[in-house]
Amino acid sequence: MPIMRIKEIAEMSNADREQKLIDLRAELARIRTMIKAGGAVDNPTRVHQLRKTIAQILTIQNENKLGIRQAPVEPAKKEEKKKKPKAEKKKEAEEQPEEQPKQ
Repeated sequence: MPIMRIKEIAEMSNADREQKLIDLRAELARIRTMIKAGGAVDNPTRVHQLRKTIAQILTIQNENKLGIRQAPVEPAKKEEKKKKPKAEKKKEAEEQPEEQPKQ
């Protein structure tokens, strides 16, 4: 399971992203120190997850700086289609003339 999803990172403020980046880098440094010292790491895949999340945060920051990624906007809700009751559907089907079989 990823530490954070891209959508979550994009919705964060710049200050929150900076703080998260500092925290993740500190955790990565701590785990790497444990590995170099020969200690057992509880979750070796955590290194990969941390590196990936750090890269995603940096990518989003650069995209915002370059204007590639715009601030997230709440998507407009799609209008729901009005559902016809089953009785109305049957009436419409009965009213339509049936096709004559070809001879």
